[in-house]
Amino acid sequence: MPDPNPDPRGRILDVAEREFMAHGYERTSLRVVTAAAAVNLAAVNYYFKSKEGLLCAVFRRRLGWLNRERLVALDVLERQAGGAPLKPSQVLEAFFGTLLRIGEDEALGGMTFLRLLGRTLTDPAEFIKTFFASEYAEVIARYKEALFRALPEVPRAEIVWRLHFMLGAMSYAIAGTDVLEVITGVEIAELRASDDAGNSDTRSEAKKLAERLLPFLLGGLRAPLPASASAASAHSALRNGATRTLSAEKKT
Repeated sequence: MPDPNPDPRGRILDVAEREFMAHGYERTSLRVVTAAAAVNLAAVNYYFKSKEGLLCAVFRRRLGWLNRERLVALDVLERQAGGAPLKPSQVLEAFFGTLLRIGEDEALGGMTFLRLLGRTLTDPAEFIKTFFASEYAEVIARYKEALFRALPEVPRAEIVWRLHFMLGAMSYAIAGTDVLEVITGVEIAELRASDDAGNSDTRSEAKKLAERLLPFLLGGLRAPLPASASAASAHSALRNGATRTLSAEKKT
C-alpha cells in the first residue's frame, strides 16, 4: 500500500522516523528508507544533504512543536501565578507532561517518535548532542529558572543535578519497555496484564506512563538534600539573612 503522504520530503521523514526508531542511526539504511518512501536515493541528498541531516530533520519536525508548547505552557502558568513562584509539580507537568502528550497523537509522531527520542538521548552521537543543545537552549533556560524560583531553599547546582537525573529517567522511560525487560528480566506483558486485571482500561500508553513517571520525578526533585548540598543551602540562607539584615540597618 503506498504511503498516504503525497509530499516526497514528508514521506522520507515518516519512513526515516520509523526506521531510526526500530534500528538506530548507525544501522538504518538510506536505501531502505528511500525504497519505502518510493523516492530515489538522490532525494535524501536533495532535501537533507546527508544521513545526519535527515536525522536532524526528523527531530526538528517534532521538536519545533514541543518547544513552542512547553514555552506556551510555562507562559500561561506564570501569568496565572501573577509573579509568584510556581509549584514544582506545575513546572514538571508543563515540561514532561507536554512531551508525553506527543505519545497520544500520531500526527505529532506518537509513541514512535517518543521511543526514537528516548533511545537517541540515551546514547547520542556527537552531532546530535550539538543539535539538541541548540534546539533545547531557550526551553531549558526558562525551565531551570522556573525551578530555581520554585525551590529557593535548594542550591541551584543541586537543582541542575536533579534536572539531569530527571531527563535521564524520562529518556529511559520513553525509550520503550524492551529496555526494562533487558535490565530487569520482567516480562512487560505480565505487568500490563496486572495493570488491566479486573478493569477495562482504555487509557493510552502515554497516559499510563505519565501517571507513573510524573510522581516519580516529583519525588526525586523534592528528595532530601545530600549532606554537601544541605551545608551549601544553610550557608546560602545565612548569607541571605545577613544581607537582609544589613539592608534593613541601612534603611534605618
